[in-house]
Amino acid sequence: MTEINIRPIQNKDNADVAEMIRCVLVEQGAPKVGTAYEDKALDQLFETYQKERSEYFVLLEGDKILGSAGISPLENGDPEICELQKMYFDPKARGRGLGGQMMQKCLDFAKSQGYKQCYIETLPGMKAAQKLYLKSGFEYIPERIGDTGHYSCTVFMKKKI
Repeated sequence: MTEINIRPIQNKDNADVAEMIRCVLVEQGAPKVGTAYEDKALDQLFETYQKERSEYFVLLEGDKILGSAGISPLENGDPEICELQKMYFDPKARGRGLGGQMMQKCLDFAKSQGYKQCYIETLPGMKAAQKLYLKSGFEYIPERIGDTGHYSCTVFMKKKI
């Protein structure tokens, strides 16, 4: 059995992570506009998460990146609220409890940075993701908070941490 490891992103991971995320979005039938697909940051995740109170994690099986997720301050939001960003998993990683491990890593980081709540946006069709978020204690909220720029994402959730 190959070892699973979750660690902060490194500069050398940028291209592999961007490719994995775009493949997942295409597989899920997500729109390419108003989602992470078109984010300029997607090709520079290492650089993007070098700011204060931010971290982006990659999930590796051996040396292959099978998942990723990040925590960052919510843009134009309350400084006590972070956003769980760009959480995606290759189909090979799904159904193995790895999403829960990644979620815990992200929430532990968020708590260590003094955040009190975590916010996430997703697409209505991403039911497996919503199931993970609900299982992790997130609850649906009626409207968007902050300014993520992902106008195609119309499902909003939040959790106290």
